[in-house]
Amino acid sequence: MNARPAEPVVEERIAARQERVHILTGPTCNNNCTFCMEEDREGRVVTNSATTDAVVQQILAQNPGCEEVCFTSGEPTVNPRLAQWVKWARDAKVRRISMMTNGRTLSYEKYARILIGAGMNRFYVSIHGHTAKLHESLTRTPGSYEQTVGGLEMVTRFKRYGLELHTSTVVTRQNLPDLLEIYRFLRSKGVDQVVFNVMQANGRANTHFDVLFPRYSEIAAAAKQFLEVQGKLEPKVQAFFVDIPLCTTTQLPDFNRGYVESYVHYEPLASGAKLLGPDEVAARSEDGAMVGITRGDLDDAQRTKRPECSTCRYDATCEGVWKNYLKRYGWDELVPVPPTQG
Repeated sequence: MNARPAEPVVEERIAARQERVHILTGPTCNNNCTFCMEEDREGRVVTNSATTDAVVQQILAQNPGCEEVCFTSGEPTVNPRLAQWVKWARDAKVRRISMMTNGRTLSYEKYARILIGAGMNRFYVSIHGHTAKLHESLTRTPGSYEQTVGGLEMVTRFKRYGLELHTSTVVTRQNLPDLLEIYRFLRSKGVDQVVFNVMQANGRANTHFDVLFPRYSEIAAAAKQFLEVQGKLEPKVQAFFVDIPLCTTTQLPDFNRGYVESYVHYEPLASGAKLLGPDEVAARSEDGAMVGITRGDLDDAQRTKRPECSTCRYDATCEGVWKNYLKRYGWDELVPVPPTQG
């Protein structure tokens, strides 16, 4: 009998990831999350409002055959043009059309049907607790829990049409003790993959850092305990811990060590929009109307490494550690992993 091939380790999965195209969609958001990385709400209104029909068509034309188009930033469902843009992505033969959303509007069946009918086939829904008290203590929006859960249930109703349902839970001091309960609750609602996103130490997460941000070592320990318990019931726990340095997660099953997707988004060069310098711009459209910006363009200046990182097994794939995190906690818990370990 032939042995089953070994699953790729996390470095191989990171190396094989494909770039997504993000389309900045929501100028506003109907939640008010305490950890939101988009703290400059006025700037977001200017930048995202500059995404017009013509801009969306140009983005799709410039990225033929892309793996995924994701509508994101702010809350995409507040944009009345979303369904039309989804249809254009479908017409452009994009295989996976997704959005990052708080899911509240999806609780309305008519609206959910419109998006699904237009071609939306993957949903990334943000939910940060398994109870209204926990979730709404972080979203600071009364009633948001009931609607978000309703959105999950609505998408699950239509999964027979080939939909994928993922969730994103931002890990905070408040919900860290409840990883197991959150995971089991979300899986009971039909969620395919539960992603636990460690906060980026910028925006409101930096403003409220001392209240919100646990140490990476605390997150890794809680994750290990949760996965050991759930792993006794489920051969492959469909939970992934993302945006946490790999040197802190060596005790976790490699399958559950997630990574941040690679993406490019386009900021129109509209009056008043934030412009990046030429050294920060990944790509510029032929007519100069837009700039394409990668995640690295935005994050590299805010992350760092120390000389010892060069000896770590994960140095080639590690994006560094948030400088704002290091200001509070330092380097002690971040120990380079020898090439033969991990």
